[in-house]
Amino acid sequence: MPRPIQATIHQPALRSNLARVRAAAPDAKVWAVVKANAYGHGIERAFEGLRGADGFALLDLLEAERVRALGWRGPILLLEGVFEARDLELCSRLGLWHAIHSDEQIDMLAAHKTQVPHRVFLKMNSGMNRLGFTPQRYRSAWTRLDALPQVEEISLMTHFSDADGARGIGHQVRVFLEATRDLPGERSLCNSAATLRHAGQSEVRGDWVRPGIAVYGSAPDYPENDAAHWKLQPTMTLATRILGVQQLQAGDTVGYGSSFTADGPTRVGIVACGYADGYPRHCTTGTPVLVEGVRTRLLGRVSMDMIAVDLGPVPQAGFDSEVTMWGRASNGAILSIDEVAQSAGTLGYELMCALAQRVPVVVDED
Repeated sequence: MPRPIQATIHQPALRSNLARVRAAAPDAKVWAVVKANAYGHGIERAFEGLRGADGFALLDLLEAERVRALGWRGPILLLEGVFEARDLELCSRLGLWHAIHSDEQIDMLAAHKTQVPHRVFLKMNSGMNRLGFTPQRYRSAWTRLDALPQVEEISLMTHFSDADGARGIGHQVRVFLEATRDLPGERSLCNSAATLRHAGQSEVRGDWVRPGIAVYGSAPDYPENDAAHWKLQPTMTLATRILGVQQLQAGDTVGYGSSFTADGPTRVGIVACGYADGYPRHCTTGTPVLVEGVRTRLLGRVSMDMIAVDLGPVPQAGFDSEVTMWGRASNGAILSIDEVAQSAGTLGYELMCALAQRVPVVVDED
């Protein structure tokens, strides 16, 4: 039989989270962000859960082709735009919308021969200082694009750096509104955190919101708020089984480096999951785990293929018992991916994207 580990992608949860985002941004259209292979979920597996979106936003031309191959005829947005001139040919052929964040991209578009003008999203660097035109240069970039016959419509876009934190978005909103005053075109400002926290304000909500992590059931402002606070459901479950049981006495240790020492009789389950499956190696003793839907903890170091868990809270558990590393247990109990990620000093995003190829993935359609 195959090794007893499996990831499940929950399409109903994707639909529910998308509906939650819509409720947070009334009157706005929604991009479902499916970059990084739908945050590790797989574009083909996530598509049915997200096809209620108004468009799909991503980075990679190959991923755009995959979305079109699934039968999607609506908008697809390249969030980083094109990387070389010949990419524009594929944009024309597939009907892709694309971001413009540099003079070089405008140059490529000006030299592009096409019979079908392009829809572009002109990106402003309003304070995050990654991609985009500065506020001082934004209007001149817009004017140059507006003069090109290759351009059909210009939308206005920026990205928030602190929508999930105390600094907030006010400083960037002010810059964006001032620099775009009187410019025509649809507007897109909000990522997941801004959509959930600030999209009640019409000038922030704009015409399009761009939720990423929220549609995959992770709280964008964790630990201030968790997924349950935002009424988000887990869209990925990583589940496995107990391979064996050890009975420790006081002074016995577990695993490499003997980083856990029992202070008394301790029943330990050895679980078929490790860092080669995508489980974070930096998780330490105390990281939450569900055994038969009961919350317990990891013990010692994460190995390549195995971890140890404390069976004290689950005395009935033993060989072949269900273990949920994150997501939803069969009894309905939930372990947030954000909690596990916090124990590893990272984010739920990374855990989703790091799921290893050797882990079988199935789809829950119901």
